[in-house]
Amino acid sequence: MSHGGARKGAGRPKGQGQYGEPTKPIRLPESLIKSVLKFVKNKGYQLPLYGSKISAGHPSPAEDDIDRHIDLNEHLIKHPTATFFVRASGNSMINAGIHENDILIVDRSLQPQHGKVVIAAVDGQLTVKRLHKENDKLFLMPENPDYSPLEITEENEVYIWGVVTNVIHSV
Repeated sequence: MSHGGARKGAGRPKGQGQYGEPTKPIRLPESLIKSVLKFVKNKGYQLPLYGSKISAGHPSPAEDDIDRHIDLNEHLIKHPTATFFVRASGNSMINAGIHENDILIVDRSLQPQHGKVVIAAVDGQLTVKRLHKENDKLFLMPENPDYSPLEITEENEVYIWGVVTNVIHSV
């Protein structure tokens, strides 16, 4: 008489559980269980992306076809281990589309270059500005005419935290 082991026809049929497909047991650190369960519940945070574009000019006929699903993490974050979020304060970057309380997505792995919007610590104070190089001089430029450019000199202690890749704000 045999004991234990797999028996033909025993167990739940594959694909009959709450997920409608075969599952696999995995080990997770306890600190991640809550966020992984939330991720699974939300089906990986994939949201519908419609195939047709929305006209910002003259109205166009509406289409009901969903082209695919989009995971905003994959779309907005290219280097997850080097990316962080920060909230904007003030209106010095209003003409760059950065408003009070917007969430900035910042990538530390990208090289700060002329013309890029960066998060910089200048003499211990954090700021978001556009990096500008001109005639061997370095400036942090606001995107609001009410503010003056900040010239970076040898007297300043400056550290670039990262390059702003995306801005999230409510309308």
